[in-house]
Order: sequence, then structure tokens, then C-alpha cells
Amino acid sequence: MRWSPSEEQDELRRTVRRFLEEKSPVTEVRRLMETREGYEPSVWKQLSQELGLPGVHVPEAYGGQGLGFAELGIVLEEMGRALLCAPYFSSVVLAANAILNAGSESQKQELLPGIAAGETLATLAVAEPKGRWDAGGIALEARPEGSGFRLHGEKSFVTDGASAQLLVVAARGPAGIGLFHLRADSESVERRPLTVVDPTRKLARLGFKGARAESLGDPAGGAAALSKTLDQAAAMLANEMVGGAQRLLDMTVEYAKTRVQFGRPIGSFQAIKHKCADMLMSLELARSSAYYAAGCADESPDELPAIASLAKAQCSDAYLELAAEAIQIHGGLGFTWEQDVHLYFKRAKASEVLLGDPTYHRELLARRWGI
Repeated sequence: MRWSPSEEQDELRRTVRRFLEEKSPVTEVRRLMETREGYEPSVWKQLSQELGLPGVHVPEAYGGQGLGFAELGIVLEEMGRALLCAPYFSSVVLAANAILNAGSESQKQELLPGIAAGETLATLAVAEPKGRWDAGGIALEARPEGSGFRLHGEKSFVTDGASAQLLVVAARGPAGIGLFHLRADSESVERRPLTVVDPTRKLARLGFKGARAESLGDPAGGAAALSKTLDQAAAMLANEMVGGAQRLLDMTVEYAKTRVQFGRPIGSFQAIKHKCADMLMSLELARSSAYYAAGCADESPDELPAIASLAKAQCSDAYLELAAEAIQIHGGLGFTWEQDVHLYFKRAKASEVLLGDPTYHRELLARRWGI
């Protein structure tokens, strides 16, 4: 597969970047990451109504723009570059895809337009306190009752779980793993924000004590839909990480040009040049895998499971490597509160384990390739 951006995709990137440079400068990121909600409603409204970003890949029949994962990847790359504090990944990448993959036609018509318009904040709850992202780690029970189900158990590490209005929950029912949806303010749902390494992406723990929920589509078909959703999310997270890694490289090169030591810029020293060259090499390899994964999500869904795991593992390693090298080149200044590099280091570390760490995805890749 060969992928190069079209004129429309380049314009989408420029538009999103201009918007984020204006609305999500690092001063705003620092302000929002200290709030409980973790985002600015007025900016979210502009992002939704003026740019239509929550509906980028949602089909037009459900209120979206009907574009593809390549375009969604571009948006996420720019958001990763800006460290945007917003419930975009949770609503658009996790919840919307789960509904598209598992929901019945009537459920898609009911649930997706609000997400595509940015009016409904949603999320997908998969992992539990043990931190596993596979179906084998799901212990939360869905017990049939009448035409619906009652959920019993706990979910953890739920992105934007404290601010979401709509919850999509992976649970174990009589027919196996299923996906269920309910309102976050439903009776018997308890939400507690978690203290996290990366405050730019909020996580929460959710408790379900008999909360009433409805199955998304066939209760027996949830495992396949969940696996597909997590593969798509891994591919999109890889693109987001590429954006953050690119920003780290830009910041580091600029610093190396202006920081003077022994009467000359440190960027003129061979050791620093080699570090920056290695950073660029790691970034470009990660970018290739992330873009290929986005292309597979659109054009080669049979390839996606393996390529999504490859991209997630490679981009996780590259982002963390670039973050560590950026701090080294910045010296002791790199991890001070005043310097922005440490914010990206924290996002890199948090993204490394979100949806499964590199070791998990390499093992998954080997299984999917039959090794």
C-alpha cells in the first residue's frame, strides 16, 4: 500500500493545525490539565460546530462527514502535536467506532448523530483494575433482566470516564463478551477520577452495581466488535503519538540551535547531531507504520489486526525514546515544570500503556502472523 496525502487531506491538516495553535497553546494545556473536566466546553463547541471534527469518519447517514481513518489519523496527529485537552479520543475513536462495529441500525441512528455533532460525550470502558485490554481480562458481568441487562462489576482506566455522558461497556454475559450502552448518570453507576501520570488525558474508575444497560447489537457478537474497535483505536493512537513525537523533535532541534555552550550552539556538536539524527530516524519509521495502519483501516481491514499492533508497539517505543532524548538534550532544564518537554514525556509514558503496552502488542502481532 502506498499512501501520500491528497490536496484535501493537506488542507485538513493545515486547518486543524491553525485552529489548535490558536485554541490549544501550551498555556491553555497547562490550565486545563489542572481542572476536573480536563477540557474547555467553548473550544469543544467550536471544534465540533465549525470544523465538524467529531464526525470526520462517521458516515453521513449518521450525521458525520463520511471521510475515512486516514483523515481521522491526520486530525489525531495534529491533536497529539498540540497535546489537545479534549474528550476526542474517547468519544470519536473509542465509543463511536464501538457503536459502528456492534450497534444495530436503529442504535446507530439513535446514538451516533449526537457524538458526530459533539453534543454527546461518550467513552468505551474495557480495562478493569488488573489493566488487561483483551477479552480474557473482562470480568464485569451483564445479567439478563427483561429486555435489558444489569451490569455488576468495575472498570478502570476509562478515558474521560468522569465527564462522559454515554458509556459503552464491555462485559461478560451469558452468550460471551458483549458491548452494552447506558447513560453515565444512570442509577447504580459510580464514577471516580483517577490520579494519573499524564493529566492532559483524564482517566476514571467506574463502578456498576446493577446498572441497567442495553446490548449493542447481538449480545453474542461483542467479542469480534470489541477486537475490531481496539485495533482501530490502536492505529489511531499510533497516529496521535507520531504528532507528539514530531513536536518533541521540533522543540529539541530549535533548542539545540539556540542553546550556547563553550561559545557555540550545542547543535553544532557531533554528539548532539547524532542524537537528533537518531530521533528523526525513529520518528520516520514510526510515522510509516502509523500511516500504513490508518490506510489498512480504510482499505485492508484483514491486514489491520496485525498492522495495528505493529504500529502501536513501534510508535510507543519511538515516542518514549524521543521524549527521553529530548530531555537529555535539554539537560536538567528538560524535566522542570517550566519546560514543556516533560508534558510530552508524560503523554508518551501514558500512551505507551493505553490499549496495551509494546510487549503485549508484539505478542499479539506474533500470534496474528502465526509465528
